[in-house]
Amino acid sequence: MPSPDLPRDHTRDPARHAPRVIAVASGKGGVGKTSVSVNLALSLANAGQRTLLLDTDLGLANVDVMLGLSPRFTLADVIAGRCELADTVLEGPAGLWVVPSASGKRHMAELSPQEHVGLVHAFSQLDLPVETMVVDTAAGIADGVLTFCQAAQDVIVVVCDEPASVTDAYALIKVLSRDRGVNRVQVLANQVTHPAEGRQLFDKLERVSARFLDVTLSYLGAIPRDEWLRRAVQRQEAVVEAFPSSPSALAFREIARRTAQWQTPAGPRGGVEFFLERLVAAPARSAAA
Repeated sequence: MPSPDLPRDHTRDPARHAPRVIAVASGKGGVGKTSVSVNLALSLANAGQRTLLLDTDLGLANVDVMLGLSPRFTLADVIAGRCELADTVLEGPAGLWVVPSASGKRHMAELSPQEHVGLVHAFSQLDLPVETMVVDTAAGIADGVLTFCQAAQDVIVVVCDEPASVTDAYALIKVLSRDRGVNRVQVLANQVTHPAEGRQLFDKLERVSARFLDVTLSYLGAIPRDEWLRRAVQRQEAVVEAFPSSPSALAFREIARRTAQWQTPAGPRGGVEFFLERLVAAPARSAAA
């Protein structure tokens, strides 16, 4: 799908609030983190939130694949100076804006601070009235993941019922808390076989976190294991669009309803570059700590 016709005037209304930025992360791969990002973003868009989905898995991006989109340009082209950020923006279902990243480009997973500054400038030229930005991060505890989470107002950690998933989720939360000062994390259980399973996973994480970390965990909810979700992935569609009455789609809409009730950050700064400017400042703050 081609990029929407976006305004290039970067003059901003000083009264506009910064968007609420939600980073979606996981300790290990394979827990459905990108599916959560895609379906959460689309659920917010369907509910009337002007939403942008930013793919920051800068080496192994797949948001565009999951939505069946064919980007002409990605963030790699922005970094290389081949296009402006507005040229990368795709319009997905329900008017969702998508900024795709690159897959299979190692350089994109190792951006320098100067290149992050370039992204800040690029975002400052993009005048989209975004209310909520959902950031799909890479799995694990690489510096880039930690920095994106530190820059967001809210972090969702996705976990499933596998020992490695729980252990790695705790490791991610520990590093975010101790090294990056993130003191509030939302936990989302994915691929659960019954509702109680999600609460049990959360309780495991909360018990050990309460003993050893200065961090507040909140249980955001659970997404059930669902054959309809698997079929939607095969069709390169979001389940909330392909099968809106399925159990997983209903659960995603409930999660979106809860996130929409979170307090929107207030302040004089407007526009999506607010997030990227925090992103660039984060390593400096961390190094000074």
